[in-house]
Amino acid sequence: MVCGSIGYNRVGASDIKNLYSFLQNKGFSIVNHIVQQKESLDYSHIIDFRDKKDVSHQIVSYDLQHVKKADLIVVIANGASYGTSIEMFVAKNSGKTIILLAKESVSSPWPIAFSDYIVKSEEELIQLLYQLQANS
Repeated sequence: MVCGSIGYNRVGASDIKNLYSFLQNKGFSIVNHIVQQKESLDYSHIIDFRDKKDVSHQIVSYDLQHVKKADLIVVIANGASYGTSIEMFVAKNSGKTIILLAKESVSSPWPIAFSDYIVKSEEELIQLLYQLQANS
């Protein structure tokens, strides 16, 4: 599964979709929560969730179900995200491997501390995934 900020004008759903496509083209099985996502759960346009309690519960439940299905989580680090942070926390506490894809500097120790591996490019990510696959 790939996690990253969908809102806040940061990573966006398109970058997550692109990474899913890249990984799939390299032969990896993926748990794609974006492609399978119901139209009603597309929240990239919502600026304020304060009056959207029901949709908030639906989105969180949906995303956490996919975290549970995944063996490994790739986190795109390109800005702070409440959702990504919680997904990392849940994944880590479930014993899942977390790879942080940090193309730029990371100004917080939190994503670093919760990551098992840190890569700086898609090429490094693929090399690591092949290595992890060979070791399993």
